[in-house]
Amino acid sequence: MLAVAVGCGSDEPSDPGNQRSVTVVGNGEVKGAPDTLRADLGVEATGDDVSGAINSANASIQALTDAVVNAGVPREDVQTQQVTLTPDYSTPSPGGSSAITGYRATNSLRVEIHDLAKASDVLTAAVNAGGEATRISNVSFVIDDDSELVTNAREQAFNDARERAQQYAGLSGDELGKVLTIDETTSGQEVSASDQMRSAMVDAAVPLEPGQQTVSFTVTVKWQLK
Repeated sequence: MLAVAVGCGSDEPSDPGNQRSVTVVGNGEVKGAPDTLRADLGVEATGDDVSGAINSANASIQALTDAVVNAGVPREDVQTQQVTLTPDYSTPSPGGSSAITGYRATNSLRVEIHDLAKASDVLTAAVNAGGEATRISNVSFVIDDDSELVTNAREQAFNDARERAQQYAGLSGDELGKVLTIDETTSGQEVSASDQMRSAMVDAAVPLEPGQQTVSFTVTVKWQLK
């Protein structure tokens, strides 16, 4: 994007709204290798009454938690996400009403795996421990500390904008002055693992490939022309 505003009078008019300027958009993008896997691991259990459903879910989530910890995940990287308890209803007959037939309990954990070499074994251990009650969702690779990537992407975006602005200033017979405004947008990308993960893990460990994560910046910069 390019916007050039031209006013009348001296090169540095007293009214900032009439000063000559150039506005351009610059882009920056850097890639880095993820170093952390995040996943939501949960269990679901049913029972004829409240205590039966809850006790069954508690036993399954405890077994799953122990399996994850024994596979190498520190307990501080295992956090309860959600606990639910809902009734199950029968299908009402015509003109009749539904009745509670039992209860369904769920319990889920958010797990962070910082040693990616253990990621496949950890998730496989969770599935084996929880059995058919296991639920896995929101599996993604992330960069735990992306501050360096953000810094580099921002610098690339600004340099790109400045090069474009310098070119346009030269083409119009001017020079760049001071920066008047800067606006930026950023985006990151989590690398999701396969949706088929759970079913595949029942039989064997699945190799996980973290790939690359991209951090990108777009900046809109307005320079004074002189």
